Amino acid sequence: MTRLNATPQLSVLLVDDHTLFRKGLAELLEQRADIKVAGIAGNADAALRLLDETKPDVVITDLNMPPCGGLALLRQIRAVGWQGPVLILTVSDAEEDLSSALRAGAQGYLLKDMEPDDVVDAVQRAVRGETVVAPAMTLKLVHLLQGGGTAEADKTDPLKQLTAREREILDYLAQGLSNKAIARSLDISHDTVKLHVRHILAKLNFTSRVEAAVFAIEQKSAQARR
Repeated sequence: MTRLNATPQLSVLLVDDHTLFRKGLAELLEQRADIKVAGIAGNADAALRLLDETKPDVVITDLNMPPCGGLALLRQIRAVGWQGPVLILTVSDAEEDLSSALRAGAQGYLLKDMEPDDVVDAVQRAVRGETVVAPAMTLKLVHLLQGGGTAEADKTDPLKQLTAREREILDYLAQGLSNKAIARSLDISHDTVKLHVRHILAKLNFTSRVEAAVFAIEQKSAQARR
């Protein structure tokens, strides 16, 4: 028998390219009587299809997903007219990623090492209209709100969205170097280079390293003309 006073369920769309993580998160959320997982996607294209089919209350997406990142997905979601809350759930605790996410229209920025109950609480608060940020990011959010971020500068110089290391790697991309070659030049791991490239593409809203390389070359040419 259906309870007349049953708590309405919140529907959630999960987007993450790591199968094990998204399935684990789905199981965690499904344990709650007041939350149901409307769909699970491993990339932006699948997410957009499910968004139209399931009409969720909230979208939770990873920040770094090939071939395009969570911020690119967020922009696509807004472009199709969906105005519900989108929460970024990521391993990155970088202030610049927090800034980029909030400026792109995310209603929350959560970290993957948060306690499960805190993630659930953040989902519920976001649906109520609150902006939610992982406790570990609170001071960085305060710093941004006090003017310590680079939002205004980013509007005129997109490169200021990137960290020093990301700008360094972008220079190598402009030279046509592969990830392995960049890793050798900087004495870092291949996986670390791949992660930085993903960040670069997401922050600059590009879908390929070729676009990023062309952009870097154009920026250098423009600076040389000044």
